[in-house]
Amino acid sequence: MKNLLCFSHLDWNFIYQRPQHLLSRFSNNYKIFYFEEPKYGDENKIFKIEEHGITVVKTFVNNLSDHLLLENMTNEFLNTNNISADVLWYYTPMALNFTSKIDSQVVVFDSMDELSAFKFAPRDLYQKEEELFKKADIVFTGGNSLYEAKKHRHHNIHSFPSSIDKEHFLKARAPGDDPDDQRHIGYPRLGFYGVLDERFNIDLLRALSLKKPDWNFIILGPVVKISPEELPKAENIHYLGSKDYSKLPDYIRHWDIAMNMFALNESTKFISPTKTPEYLCAGLPVISTSITDVINPYGKLGLVEIADDAETFINKANVILNEKNNKEWLKNVDAFLADKSWDDTQKQMESLFNKLY
Repeated sequence: MKNLLCFSHLDWNFIYQRPQHLLSRFSNNYKIFYFEEPKYGDENKIFKIEEHGITVVKTFVNNLSDHLLLENMTNEFLNTNNISADVLWYYTPMALNFTSKIDSQVVVFDSMDELSAFKFAPRDLYQKEEELFKKADIVFTGGNSLYEAKKHRHHNIHSFPSSIDKEHFLKARAPGDDPDDQRHIGYPRLGFYGVLDERFNIDLLRALSLKKPDWNFIILGPVVKISPEELPKAENIHYLGSKDYSKLPDYIRHWDIAMNMFALNESTKFISPTKTPEYLCAGLPVISTSITDVINPYGKLGLVEIADDAETFINKANVILNEKNNKEWLKNVDAFLADKSWDDTQKQMESLFNKLY
């Protein structure tokens, strides 16, 4: 099997999302080495652990700005373990600081987000991205709006929006026990899962909880880059923390409405939320703020409702909650999702860069 070395800004066991969906499928044909972003540590060390067929590489250094040290440690790790690089796969351009001299047959840049717009982004990230565009043989983008923004920067660039693990989320359409930490919460239930960071719409959640004290808002996910104190507190807001990907259907099958509760700012300008098709696959009505890649196609096709303020959100939620029959909507959802899956996305990606060998 050929080796695929992936360099990411995300820890493998943080949130199960695009990198995990794709690379776990690539592992059928490639031996995957997933290099997490280096972290600070008192001792300089690099080691690997096995995670369900994926080799996860963790690096700790006492000086994160010492790029030569990181380069030497990475090269020594590869040499010691006799690992060659057939494919270099990048999620973060910052990894070029210590991997630019690694030889490979193919270089892939999967630009899943506009990282330069995120909170605490490195100042030279855009410059490094320019370097990666020059180095990459092929570029994928995590959504159509991101593709439109970057298509002039590379000759071989392709849009692959967020997809779904259908078998997993269809489980939410079947009956099942309510998890222990959720079963005490009353109805109606409006839920969100995902990372709570600068992209999360704190103001909208606060306004909704105040205007509808009889509705319950369930929030699943870790708090990152913002203080937990910034999150609104109320009796009808329930922060249940991070949940394992395998458990998500158990929670959301007991929700009435799913929310894409994103703020409208630079960090959300180009996002293509994976949770949109996941919610729909689970059979849940969705209300989203006006994220470009949600409006088109989901909003335009009538699959997702769009609301940016509390009053509009409440009006649309009331319609959904009073709906007696949504069979036609669900039929349209299933028709739209029929040809979309992470399996298909992975196969299409592999077909594209296999031509480059």
